[in-house]
Amino acid sequence: METPFTRLVGCRVPIQQAGMGATSSVELAAAVAGAGALGMLGTAGLPPESVVPALDLLAARTDGVFGANFPGPFLDRDAVSAAASRARVVEFFYGDPDAELVHMVHDAGALASWQVGSVDEARAAAGAGCDLVVAQGTEAGGHVRGRVALLPLLDAVLDAVDVPVVAAGGIGSARSLAAVLAAGAAGARLGTLFLAASEADVHPTYRDALIAAGPEDTELTTTFSTWWDAPHRVLRDCITEALAGQDEVVGEVGLAGGRRLAIPRLCVLHPVQATTGRIEAMALYAGQSVGYVRQVRPAADIVAELAAGAEELLGQRLPQ
Repeated sequence: METPFTRLVGCRVPIQQAGMGATSSVELAAAVAGAGALGMLGTAGLPPESVVPALDLLAARTDGVFGANFPGPFLDRDAVSAAASRARVVEFFYGDPDAELVHMVHDAGALASWQVGSVDEARAAAGAGCDLVVAQGTEAGGHVRGRVALLPLLDAVLDAVDVPVVAAGGIGSARSLAAVLAAGAAGARLGTLFLAASEADVHPTYRDALIAAGPEDTELTTTFSTWWDAPHRVLRDCITEALAGQDEVVGEVGLAGGRRLAIPRLCVLHPVQATTGRIEAMALYAGQSVGYVRQVRPAADIVAELAAGAEELLGQRLPQ
């Protein structure tokens, strides 16, 4: 399935795994990359001394293509520089496109990507020198940048920039992958579906809630804004649970070296396997593609099923 995205990045399948914070573990990124797609390591808040060994381990575990994701509020420039010397793609999200960051990435030999929520932001990212942009619709899970659904945003962004455009938001099946490729996207960025991958670092209670949910069970909100005040899409039930409680702290998460970090109520952190406490009252991020999440399975199987199905639907009519 060759597209401008696969040719630029060097992968075989026009799929990018979203960089979903701690959920996007080395194991998940390696499995996605090994399946021929673009695996992404979540690096939110990590210093260089944590990013470097994680990316070195990732490189040792796969011959595929991988990248690193940097959310603007938690960006460490030294970590960006370190990642760019090891990853094929360095991706930024939430913040005005910054030419200095893009140059830093290019100087270290990586491609620069920016996830955007508007046409103006897409133009700014291309103008800053980004090699590709990700157009994120409001259907997406996690933090949402813009106010427009994916298809009208994608259409407008494709008209506005000359670099490859990756579609993000609500994509979770071979049909939806084929749809965005047929609409002109060079690739698709998926997050929610990979939360159910066996390699993802997701708390079992969170994963069970994803499997039980449908697209009508998510909500775009600002409820979980402690440490990052921005709109985000989560499972609706976790909002109810979080607002019903009055405790200042809802749980803890284990960190390197045996340390524990307290999780305040309405905190931005989502529960990983090492999280304890009231899991159902934490930020359970999910996009409207959550209805496609029905079982836990290897990431490679997810990639293979999506790619084979989309290729069959599209035939040879992929954009070149």
